[in-house]
Amino acid sequence: MKLWAALSQAVAGWMMILRGEPDWRERFSLTAPGLVTALIIFGFVAFLAVAVASMSIGMPSFGGVLTAMFVLALPVTSLVVTFLGTRMLLKTAAPIYAVLVPGIHALTAFLITEGLLAMIGGPVVMLSWLALAYLLFALTRAATGWTIGVSAGFAVLTVVLLVAMRVALYMLSTQAGSSI
Repeated sequence: MKLWAALSQAVAGWMMILRGEPDWRERFSLTAPGLVTALIIFGFVAFLAVAVASMSIGMPSFGGVLTAMFVLALPVTSLVVTFLGTRMLLKTAAPIYAVLVPGIHALTAFLITEGLLAMIGGPVVMLSWLALAYLLFALTRAATGWTIGVSAGFAVLTVVLLVAMRVALYMLSTQAGSSI
């Protein structure tokens, strides 16, 4: 599948999800190759984010790029862990690809939006978190049929886990609390 076609279909699919149209699944490739395509698009956007962020200081080393991309990929980890955990707790057979493929496309848009809002100022970034939570809520309502409460809990937990992982990495990377 061509990446540009996958991206335009994802945008159309997300518009259908947000409008509550039932045929949104036809816009996504809800298969393993579709998941790989979504991850490739996310990885490309993450790489571009690292390149843009380092324009004023110079491109970091290969290890630095990989580290930055790892941190930028935390939303994907958050989505997968929260979805599989919720699915396991509910003992349901919610479709994995129907949540992960559109979810990763939403995370790609989140990565772009969060980066742009971060240039404005710190607290404004929370708007991207709220938007992500709403998108995840709408997705799980459409894809899984979970109740409003479960879908809202899933969306909030995903965003909280994302923020908590970033804060934990920040705390591990600082010298705070060091005796030196």
